[in-house]
Amino acid sequence: QLQLVESGGGLVQPGGSLRLSCAASGFTLGSYAIGWFRQAPGKEREGVLCISSSGRSTNYANSVKGRFTISRDNAKNTVYLQMNSLKPEDTAVYYCAARRHYYCSEYEYDYWGQGTQVTVSS
Repeated sequence: QLQLVESGGGLVQPGGSLRLSCAASGFTLGSYAIGWFRQAPGKEREGVLCISSSGRSTNYANSVKGRFTISRDNAKNTVYLQMNSLKPEDTAVYYCAARRHYYCSEYEYDYWGQGTQVTVSS
């Protein structure tokens, strides 16, 4: 069964950090582009960052530039989203998704995880 599982979400104070993980099972992430998306209450889902199969990252959200980074460890079949200097407006459910293609896109993803909640609040 092909599956993506996110972990690492939780409650953090403004200015804090979290690292989200996206682990794949049933398939090898190495030849997929992987994207991180988020959806805040009452808002549409938005793309955050994507990493190509070669490790090149693409940013889709100006609000996270300089604060969030994406990386991948193909040996562990896992992609990470490092989030620093978190703000209350980063509060959302974060999803990872796999695109059956080497290159990133904000659209056309084939597999999605179930999401992990990130809450930034004092």
